[in-house]
Amino acid sequence: MAIPWLVVLQSVPWSDVIRNAPKVAEGAKKLWNAVSGKSAVPNPPLVVPRPDSATGTDALAALDTRIVALESAVADLHAQMLASSEVIKALAEQNTQLIKRVEANRVRVAWLTAVTALAVIVVIAGWIVR
Repeated sequence: MAIPWLVVLQSVPWSDVIRNAPKVAEGAKKLWNAVSGKSAVPNPPLVVPRPDSATGTDALAALDTRIVALESAVADLHAQMLASSEVIKALAEQNTQLIKRVEANRVRVAWLTAVTALAVIVVIAGWIVR
């Protein structure tokens, strides 16, 4: 089970991910600012239209109730979009933090590799000199 995860992690172009992390975070911030700045459409009461209306007044009333229902649906969609953009913003921020930690770990591993290689060279040189 660990092998598929290893294959997946190795197939990720980490240099591209690291390079694009600030762009993703900035895009999420722009989306959040654009969506959160808009005022939400008020939630009008939902009225069920009557399709069997015969007169013009009844037809107008049915259209009015359909408009109210559509405005309510738009308000619900706006609320969902606001919540989604908040989640996207949070995920982008977490992604940026994760990328920073991965990069710091990469640098640490590079330093440890260099120190280990140097220690191995010193040990081998010590064996050769004896």
